[in-house]
Amino acid sequence: MTKLDINTFNNADHSRGWRPGNNSGGTSLFKALGHPGVAEQGRAWRAALNNAGRVAIYDPLGDVQTVNALYNLQALAPVAYFVQQVEHLDREFNGVPAELISSIGDGIDTLLITAFDDGGKLASHIAHVLPEGIRMETLDALRLPADRITVKHAYLDPKNFATNFALLRDMDGQHTRVVTANYWTAGNSAPVLWCRLMDESGKTIAEWDEDLGPAGSTIVIDSQAVRQRFGLGDFCGSLFLHAVGAPFHEIVKYALDTYGDGEDQMSCTHDANAWPAEYYAGVPAPDADEQLILWVQNSHPIEIPAGAIGFNLVGGQDVSAYPEAIPPFGTRMIDVGALLPDARFPDQIEIRAGEYFVRPRYEVVRGPNGSRRIAHANVERTDLQPDPAIQANAEHLGRGYIMPLPVLPVDEFETVCLPTPMATGQTELPIRAELFDASGDLVAEKYLGRIQRRESVVLEIDAWMKEAGASLPSGSGHIEFLYDFRDGGGADGWLHALARIEQRESGHRAETIFGAHMFNMPIVFRDEPQSYVGRPPGLTTRLFLRLGSNGADTMCHLLYPASMPWAEKSSTDMNLFSAKGELIATTRIEIPCGGSRHIRYSTLFDVDTRTRAGDNAYVQIRDVTCRLFGFHGLIRPGVAFCLDHMFGY
Repeated sequence: MTKLDINTFNNADHSRGWRPGNNSGGTSLFKALGHPGVAEQGRAWRAALNNAGRVAIYDPLGDVQTVNALYNLQALAPVAYFVQQVEHLDREFNGVPAELISSIGDGIDTLLITAFDDGGKLASHIAHVLPEGIRMETLDALRLPADRITVKHAYLDPKNFATNFALLRDMDGQHTRVVTANYWTAGNSAPVLWCRLMDESGKTIAEWDEDLGPAGSTIVIDSQAVRQRFGLGDFCGSLFLHAVGAPFHEIVKYALDTYGDGEDQMSCTHDANAWPAEYYAGVPAPDADEQLILWVQNSHPIEIPAGAIGFNLVGGQDVSAYPEAIPPFGTRMIDVGALLPDARFPDQIEIRAGEYFVRPRYEVVRGPNGSRRIAHANVERTDLQPDPAIQANAEHLGRGYIMPLPVLPVDEFETVCLPTPMATGQTELPIRAELFDASGDLVAEKYLGRIQRRESVVLEIDAWMKEAGASLPSGSGHIEFLYDFRDGGGADGWLHALARIEQRESGHRAETIFGAHMFNMPIVFRDEPQSYVGRPPGLTTRLFLRLGSNGADTMCHLLYPASMPWAEKSSTDMNLFSAKGELIATTRIEIPCGGSRHIRYSTLFDVDTRTRAGDNAYVQIRDVTCRLFGFHGLIRPGVAFCLDHMFGY
């Protein structure tokens, strides 16, 4: 396996380093260099450097490795490598030791500055020390057009690269729909969503600006509509999204629905995260009657080499490499089951991605009728080790980190849960599970022990309740996984678990995975409770609930976890908006602290109100008294359903 040597996230702003779940968006340099909108001019720029004579590199910001990874600077055989900071003299590039820029001498034709030089400051700082005749080159040749830039004076400002990838498919009777709301427009701003659709080979087959409409408008990009608009045939590839002119929110968040020509085909997931990671995990192995597919979207303007990515069982050492190359911005359907033929649920699969692609989706095709479900792998962190401070401060943290998962109405659904190691340094998970009725009453508790990395411990809710002699009087509820140190063990705060939920009547399944956070506590530990805007603690709720179409109802399962005692009941407003962002109606609900609430759109608002809201309406879930966590889905009772966790903004 190989790793792409790029810096995708800046740890400086986070007390514990990389937190892929929050709203920070990572660094902007790799986004700027790898943007599909500059790929062609980037290739021309790099080719011109081959004829630039004797090239030396000046690396004032320490970004040469990221630039090299995407543009192969080492092939220029640089004659010298210069730095600005004295502390960087211990560095080297391509075997050339670093020198201070103040010592530059003759024998150089071109000095390549590995930075975007806003206002020419970096060049002006060294102009007087350069020998006569040296030509200076910066990364400015790779800038996007001025009308695609939000913050003109600072090119790498994160708001200039509010981007993401979506998987868009319209083939073999399968379709996709990207749905979000215009949460970017504020004041006089008029942002647009720059869309570029690239096929399996990475070739651009459609490009357009999506009008976002007034603030709060619904944004819907449907594969069938795109196909008709641009006269396309079958396609499956990457839809690159860039919010241009957005004054805030540098991440494009969305819900992604997949649906078939028949009513029994539906599934959903959400945004891909905007930055690639070295490892992903949380992918359950298939059952014997299932095919497991991973959709890999190359997120860079360079090829993924053959054998560069691979798969293994979590805790295992035998890696199966994918033997084919994937072209720049190309999309590939990989049959993981063929690479790991002996893997069976509850085995778990680790993806060695090498930072070549954003968080991938996996799809499971089940049984003779080809029932499909789609979900996403999660970032497996490489920067974490057990943190003694978690256990040492347990007395101050109440329930501490909580990993909540829904238990949908038990008369309709069966739920199976699976804790999932999600950091390379996690050798064990010392945890217990607690089952809560929707009322907030604890009905069962189970210590799962110090689960070893190679183990996969399944928790079947039906069997657990039978064993414990427990029931859910409300008909639904939720599970919380928590650290439990009764027998020792270590924790790092990055606890994850997966829920596999099956519709009893149809056998249709959905999967969703999430990670632990601290919820609803007045104190702050590390960066918890997390906040979407501003510093922690985050103690309010704003969630997006997209609504169904073509006869499918919408369901929402809201949880009110609390690490410490909080408000006895929530004061949760369910705000119904039209596609134009007009508030149609508000219904207030209450959820007990420690409890949950299962909601259907068809009963939340009456038929007249739903009619006034019209097509492509959505619900904003707003609560200023507490932080809720939610799961959303579509449902055709007895036929099919889908489920994933919601996004906040």
